[in-house]
Amino acid sequence: MKAVMLAAGVGARLADSPAKNSPKILLNIGGKSLLQRHIEILKRHGIEELVIGVGHKRQEIEQKIVALGAQNYVRTVYNEHFEQGSIVTLWTLRDELCCGEQVLLMDADVLYDEEAFSRLLNSRHENCLLLDRAFESGDEPVKICVRDGEIVEFRKWLSAEYDFCGGSVGFFKLSAKEAKKIISQTELYLRQGRRHEPYEEPLRDVLLTSQRGIFSFEDITGLSWIEIDFSADLERASSDILPRILRAKNNRKAALPVIQGDDQLKPHVQ
Repeated sequence: MKAVMLAAGVGARLADSPAKNSPKILLNIGGKSLLQRHIEILKRHGIEELVIGVGHKRQEIEQKIVALGAQNYVRTVYNEHFEQGSIVTLWTLRDELCCGEQVLLMDADVLYDEEAFSRLLNSRHENCLLLDRAFESGDEPVKICVRDGEIVEFRKWLSAEYDFCGGSVGFFKLSAKEAKKIISQTELYLRQGRRHEPYEEPLRDVLLTSQRGIFSFEDITGLSWIEIDFSADLERASSDILPRILRAKNNRKAALPVIQGDDQLKPHVQ
């Protein structure tokens, strides 16, 4: 399975931060770029390849890939119209998503607990989203609304009745069939001149018109993550979210059962 990542944007809302003009995937948090963190997690979980849709300062991203020694693992696809909507980057990545196999679609500007990724990857659902009920409400987060166990809305603004609602992490596991439908819907948007739409819109159309049970979600409430859009997000990522992620990781390690043998204790992972 490959991961396809959206990382072409300018990140204009970080203009008042020390990281202004930097591609968001290269933001340094706790001594590592988001790019390095993505690569490490994807490799640990057996993802065969990472393909990144790039645009703004693509040379810097490509140089960092080489500096990390990851040029045999990571490929880039250039969106020359990156200043338009993210839907254009999604279209630029169409061949990667229509690869005839299950694929992961991911936002690049997210710092996250590895356990969240694990739940997505190992979900029994072939088409899956990640949902966090403890998200901060407002106009900015993309929301996933659920009624009777089914997703009934997927948007920043709400227009459906629901039993509960959560924030979307921006990570999706897609079957080959549904990925192809999303790209077909993306093409329709572009033919209609809707180039400034967020990439979630064609995904929403396919999700809400699919048969019951085709799309589902994993609830990751309690796990730490943050999408970095503003300077305050970047500060919080370093001062709050990363320390929580590291504590949770250490707690999970400490909770592993141990077996005694050869006069020493070793972690036993089933």
